[in-house]
Amino acid sequence: MSEKTRYSDAELEEFRAIIMEKLELAQRDYDRLKSSIMNKDGNDTDDTSPTYKVLEEGASTLSKEETTRLAARQLKFIQSLQAALIRIENKTYGICRETGKLIPAERLRAVPHATLSIEAKNDGKK
Repeated sequence: MSEKTRYSDAELEEFRAIIMEKLELAQRDYDRLKSSIMNKDGNDTDDTSPTYKVLEEGASTLSKEETTRLAARQLKFIQSLQAALIRIENKTYGICRETGKLIPAERLRAVPHATLSIEAKNDGKK
C-alpha cells in the first residue's frame, strides 16, 4: 500500500472546522486586548487622588506594554490560522514543510496551524 501524500477533502473539512472555531475565539480575544490597549473601558486614573496617580500610571504603563505584547502574539496566531486555511484551499494542509510527509492528524487537531512534524521540529532544535 502506498503512503498517503495528502489528507482527503473530508479530512480537510474537519480541520477547517477546527481552525474556524479557533480563529473565532482568537479574534474575539484579540479584539478584547485591542480594546484594553485603547482604554475603551474607561478604567483610568482620572478619578483617583493625586497621591496614587503616579503609581497607578506606572502600573498602567506596564500593564499596557504586556497587553500589547499579548495582542501582537494573538495577531500572529490569527495569521497562522489564516495561512492554514489557505493551505486547506490549496490542498497542501498537513504536509510538513521540511520532510514533505504528512503531519499526523492528532498533532494537527492539537496544533491546527502546525507546518512541521514533531520529527522536523525536534531536528531544528538540535
